[in-house]
Amino acid sequence: MYGPGFHDDPAALYRTMRDEHGPVVPVLLEADVPAWLVIGYRELHHVLSTPDVFARSPRRWNAWDRVPEDWPLLPVLAPLPNLLSAEGAEHRRRAAAVNDALHGADPYELRTVTTRLADRLIDGFCTDSAADLRTQYAQRLPSLLLCWMYGLDDEKGEAITSDMSTVFDAGPESVAAHGRIAAEFTRLVADRRAAPGPDVVSRMIAHPAGYTDGDLVAELVAILGGAHQTTAEWIGNALRLMLTDDRFAASLSGARSSVREALVEVLWEDSPSQMNAGRFAAHDVELGGRIIRTGDLLVLGFAAANRDPWLRAGGTAAGRTASGHGANHAHLSFSHGEHGCPYAARGLAETMAVTAVEVLLDRLPDLELAIAAQDVRWRPSPWIRGVTALPVTFTPSTPQGVN
Repeated sequence: MYGPGFHDDPAALYRTMRDEHGPVVPVLLEADVPAWLVIGYRELHHVLSTPDVFARSPRRWNAWDRVPEDWPLLPVLAPLPNLLSAEGAEHRRRAAAVNDALHGADPYELRTVTTRLADRLIDGFCTDSAADLRTQYAQRLPSLLLCWMYGLDDEKGEAITSDMSTVFDAGPESVAAHGRIAAEFTRLVADRRAAPGPDVVSRMIAHPAGYTDGDLVAELVAILGGAHQTTAEWIGNALRLMLTDDRFAASLSGARSSVREALVEVLWEDSPSQMNAGRFAAHDVELGGRIIRTGDLLVLGFAAANRDPWLRAGGTAAGRTASGHGANHAHLSFSHGEHGCPYAARGLAETMAVTAVEVLLDRLPDLELAIAAQDVRWRPSPWIRGVTALPVTFTPSTPQGVN
């Protein structure tokens, strides 16, 4: 399940898969580890809606004996004491703690801080007439925001951002990068137990869920992985769309509605969360004409499901939404069900993304892509959809002097 097709033209690859295999596709992960890729909208919705049948804990997996010690997907699939691996009452306990901690962030303060940090980043390149919006803006802003929410300083946040990108690229350095993130968060948890503050980490320490240090570190890594990387690519993909599609040209001169429309369209067409691993069959079950055996791994094909021809046919409310991108409720880019992205996190991500794009367009209204649209390249990751670079040019402007 690796190769240029997953990042050069995933839509074409999904069409081929659907034609040859149907909505549930037998695939091989790194090191030829077998799995099922669910690409049908109805089938994926069913998987996400029935956690008693398609369970979350990797401990159920029947292929652990085929996984090498240095497997690059270990950081994604290893059973860890966090929200992503938990089931039943344990999952509900953790979900309540995460939601409560995130709800503790004032949305108005978040928008104010996002604006301030966005202005500060733009100050760093606005006099140069050129920039790479991915590395200098889209990738850095969510990290700075999350570090502010965690109570970390900018320097540590930048290092963690780099390591998290390495983890999601699923390359040979991913295991070491995951270890560095966990080590930094171990130090952070110890600091916050000694001196609590008005931040997410302190609120989770104080929560009745009663986290141990190890559990809390694993939870913080899971939150960061789910929030930073996807939000950064959401911003970057929306900017790419607005700079390459004439339908959004009005946004560059102040049409606010088009900013939100671009962000919604990205969730349908270039979802930052391409795939996720995964779910594990609690017992033998039929899905999409396939017999899934107990312990089989199912990879969740969010991007493929969003492009399901059945959904796009317009025969359902979801289909009409998908074909026109009229709303953002039917897509599966935030997953679905009790293991979907927490509602508090969705709201925070949207605030970050909308503010990031609006502030950039206010400051640099004549942005233009510095290369041909077809020369924009996608990251070589089947899991995350994002560009490798987004070079732009603009008229130099005066820094605002934001700290």
